[in-house]
Amino acid sequence: MSALTELHDSVRTAAAAVAGGAEGAAVEKATLERPKQADHGDFATNAAMVLTKALKRPPREIAADLAQRLQDDLGAVLDRVDIAGPGFLNVVLADAWFTGALGSVLEAGDGFGAGGADPPRKVNVEFVSANPTGPLHVGHTRNAAYGDALARIFEMRGHQVSREFYVNDYGSQIVKLATSVQARARGQEPPEDGYQGDYVTELARQVDGADGEDLDAIGAAAVQVMLRSAAESLERFGVHHDIWFSERSLHEPAEGATGSAVDHAFDVLAEQGRTYEQDGALWLRTTEFGDDKDRVLRRSSGEHTYFASDIAYHQNKLERGFEVLCDVWGADHHGYVPRMHAAFRALGGAAEDLDLLIMQFVNLKNGDDLTSMSKRAGTLVTLDDLVGAIGVDAARWFLLARSHDTRVDLDLAVAREQSSENPVYYVQYAHARIASVLRDVGPERVASALAEVDSSVALGTALHASERDLLKLVLEFPDVLAEAEERRAPHRLTTYALELAQAFSAFYRDCRVKDAEPAGLKSYRIALCVVTRRTLARALGLLGVSAPDQM
Repeated sequence: MSALTELHDSVRTAAAAVAGGAEGAAVEKATLERPKQADHGDFATNAAMVLTKALKRPPREIAADLAQRLQDDLGAVLDRVDIAGPGFLNVVLADAWFTGALGSVLEAGDGFGAGGADPPRKVNVEFVSANPTGPLHVGHTRNAAYGDALARIFEMRGHQVSREFYVNDYGSQIVKLATSVQARARGQEPPEDGYQGDYVTELARQVDGADGEDLDAIGAAAVQVMLRSAAESLERFGVHHDIWFSERSLHEPAEGATGSAVDHAFDVLAEQGRTYEQDGALWLRTTEFGDDKDRVLRRSSGEHTYFASDIAYHQNKLERGFEVLCDVWGADHHGYVPRMHAAFRALGGAAEDLDLLIMQFVNLKNGDDLTSMSKRAGTLVTLDDLVGAIGVDAARWFLLARSHDTRVDLDLAVAREQSSENPVYYVQYAHARIASVLRDVGPERVASALAEVDSSVALGTALHASERDLLKLVLEFPDVLAEAEERRAPHRLTTYALELAQAFSAFYRDCRVKDAEPAGLKSYRIALCVVTRRTLARALGLLGVSAPDQM
C-alpha cells in the first residue's frame, strides 16, 4: 500500500470514528487531494462536509473533531490540520512523513504502482483491425498507439492481456482488392469501385499469378502481403499483436464441428430464444436489450450479414475464456455500438464486460509536409509516413495526448521541435537531466543514499517546498495508473508525465543535489531523483515512448 493510500485511509478511519461507525457510505465519499493553492496545505479533504447531512451538525464543528482525531492517529508525521471555509480540512505533513513515504517508494522498487487489479482478469484488447486492402493510415496509427498503451496499462495493473488484430478477410472488399490487383497486373486501370494508389501496383508485382483468372487465390495472396506489411509497420511502431484472427475462419467449418463459428453463434442465440425468422430471414431480438430495432443476421438469400460475423467473433472470444473485451473501433463505427452491446448481452455476456471504444479523427497540420508525405498512396498519410516525419516517440505521444473520444490536431512542426514547446521532448529531457545528475553524483553515493532514506533519516534542515511537491506528485502515480485503467484513458499518463517533469524542473531550479548539505538532506534528494526518474520512465514506457539517459 502506498503512503498516499495509507494517508487517505487514515482520513476515512478518522471520519468513521467521528461518525460513530454508522455512516459508511458517507465516509467512502471522503476525498484526499492536492490543493491547487500552496497555502492550502499538502493535502485537502472534504471529510467533514460529507458527514454533515448524516450527523446533522455544522461542518466546521465536525472538522474540529476530525482534526483532533487525525492529530491523535498520525502523531509526529502530522504538522497540523487547518480548518478552512465552510469545513474543509487542509492537512500539513511533517518532513518525517515525506522521508518515510520516499522510503516506501524505494522499497517498492520496480513494483511501485504495479498490481492493484481486484481481481486480475483475462483481458482481450482488439485494436487496429484495419481492412487488409490498403496501407495503415494515420487514423490506424492512433488506434495502434491507444490500444497498445491500454494493454500495457492493463498488464501493469496485474491483468492477463492478449492483443488481437481482427483480419477482415471475408466479403466484397476482398473481391474488389483481387480485381484491382489483377487489373494492375494486366496493365489495366482498376475498376471504378476498386482500390487505387501505387501500393496496388506493388501488390501486383508481389502476388504470383496476379494476372490469372483465380480471383480467390489472388485476393488471399494479396491479403497475406498486406498483413505482413502491416505487421512490420506496427512492429516498427512498437506494437505487437499476439493474435491475428481471420474473419474468414468464422465462416468455415470448425475442426471437429459440423458447422461454422457463425452457425454455432446462431445456435447459442436460438437456445436462449433470442432469434426468430421472418420473411425468410433470421433476425436477432436486439430491441430486448435497448437497440432501436431488431437486426438481420441471415438474409432471405442465405447470405450472412456483417453483424453475424461480429456476433460469432465475440462468442468465440468468450469461449476462449476472456473475461473483459475491449474493442477499439474507428469513428465510423459509432452507430454500431448499441446493436453490438445488445448482441453481446443476447449471447449471455455482462454489459460491463464489453468496452466498445470509439476513436476520433486525426488532423495533421503543416500543409507542405502533408503534401510530401502523401506521394506513396495518393491522398493517404500512412503510419510509416508519419513515423518517418516525426519519429515513433513523438507520434505515440501526440496521438495519446488527448482522450480517445476527442479529435487530435497533430502539428508536425511542434512534434519535431527540440524545445520546451514540444511536450514529449520536454519530458524526455527531464529524464535525461535526472540521469545526468545521478551520473554526476556517482554510483557509490547513489547506493548509499538509497540505503539511508527512511522515516528516521536525519535531514538536518527543513525540506524545500519544491522537493515536497515533487514527491507528492510521484506518490500519485499508482492512483493515476488506476484511473487510466478504469477510464480507459492512457492520456492521463501524458498529462501526469508532463506535470512530473515540470515538478522536477522546479526542484532542479530550487534544490542542489550534488552539493547539498548536510549529508542526510543530500541522501534524500538523491533518492528523490532516483524515484522520479523511475516513475517518469515507467509512465513513458506505458505510453510506448522511450526514456533516454542522454539527449
